[in-house]
Amino acid sequence: MWGAGCDRYAVLIICDVDDLEFKTRRRAVRLLMGLLPTCWHECGLIRPADILLGLDTRSLYAAGCRVQDLKKIKTNSIIWPEGRRFAFSVFDDTDGTTMQNGPPVYEFLSDLGFRITKSVWPIQVKTGRPSMGGTTCADPAYAGWVNRLQEQGFEIGLHSVTDTTASREEWLAGLDKFYELFGHYPMIHANHTGCRDSIYWGDQRVSGVRRCAYNLLTKFRNRDFQGHLPGTVGYWGDLCARHIKYVRNFVYADINTLSECPYMPYHDPDRPFVRSWFASSEGPSVEAFNRTLSEINQERLEIEGGACIMYTHFANGFYENGKLNSRFVSLMHRLSSRPGWFVPVSTLLDYLEAYRGHRYVITTSERRRLERRWLMHKIRLGGTT
Repeated sequence: MWGAGCDRYAVLIICDVDDLEFKTRRRAVRLLMGLLPTCWHECGLIRPADILLGLDTRSLYAAGCRVQDLKKIKTNSIIWPEGRRFAFSVFDDTDGTTMQNGPPVYEFLSDLGFRITKSVWPIQVKTGRPSMGGTTCADPAYAGWVNRLQEQGFEIGLHSVTDTTASREEWLAGLDKFYELFGHYPMIHANHTGCRDSIYWGDQRVSGVRRCAYNLLTKFRNRDFQGHLPGTVGYWGDLCARHIKYVRNFVYADINTLSECPYMPYHDPDRPFVRSWFASSEGPSVEAFNRTLSEINQERLEIEGGACIMYTHFANGFYENGKLNSRFVSLMHRLSSRPGWFVPVSTLLDYLEAYRGHRYVITTSERRRLERRWLMHKIRLGGTT
């Protein structure tokens, strides 16, 4: 039978390369994939290439991984700094963050060696109703805490300039306040839900027939965003192009964000006010975060040599009733012990761009694939925001 033969040959390969450097194993993978019978990829067995990259398949099985899970494994050719085998970061959406629920999470992350991106609202405006709760940098204690995070190596990003729809004048004031607080303009931004000043948001995230599908799914409620429209009250596209390097768009279920969006960071000629876009992995609540960061998924991220940018709200269930979520604590301890590169989001994106040697300009067909996968993911989740 093919099964028995494949198993024996796979074990032989593992024994032969067990002492090789990780980079050498990667080169061996590329060679082997051109030599091994194609039926190995389809017969339901563990692929030798996967085992070569996986280093320890027993830990996969111990975590409950099935053979069909292993068949989903994708390989990545990027060599990470310092001999690390994968990259991991988080963009923390500031919605709901206060001095009560924020500091305990960041103290825990700092102690484990993680450095991630914390977003803020630099100003508080008197007009408009906040779409979410949470503290702005108008609170001196909060601004002081965020400054201390920056001193520790955390990146401070932007989640709009305030917690409600802002005018162009408020954008100017908010960006200046950010500079005053942190000594630089924000390098990275994510649109704030429900704010009409969001840039290329709602149905403008997608194109063609996918825009029609999006509007039908949202019952035409997510339209008329103004951030990119000159002459409107909420226009700030020129400020975005001048000051901000990275803006978040699509979110996917896969822990390996880079496998879902291999082009990031990328420029989209049809959305010229954003210099570079990036994608992220699904984790808006503690339950979703823990699901994406499960033991099996951690193993697969390392095997693939991939990169994960989690998008989350650390105010959403991570710290409640005076203690951190126990499952979150366990998963982060486990992740911190693995050979990952744990850096802020902009640092990771800068590395990807430098590794490529230029800013990638996405093609129409490539963007179409991203849009289609994102819409299908959102349909499965039951939402399209």
